[in-house]
Amino acid sequence: MPLNHEHQITILKDILSEHQADCCGTVSECEQIERLVKSLMGNEQVHPQVKRVLPDIYTYGQNGKYSADLNSHILSHQQQLSEWVNQLT
Repeated sequence: MPLNHEHQITILKDILSEHQADCCGTVSECEQIERLVKSLMGNEQVHPQVKRVLPDIYTYGQNGKYSADLNSHILSHQQQLSEWVNQLT
């Protein structure tokens, strides 16, 4: 059974919140961010305000996946992570 967009947003917020709180993460989390954002961007039920921040979150996940130092990548995005979590609420 696929997750609805509200559950997807909750999972996305959880991953971003953990990155912000722990200043670390995994490549698989970055890949999951990409998958969640792709799905949300194609969903007409997602609020336009949420859709506006999704491209930036997607780029964050993609750059994180290919980063030589993922923890530094996460650390350098602390402000954005906080803003994104708030905007997804």
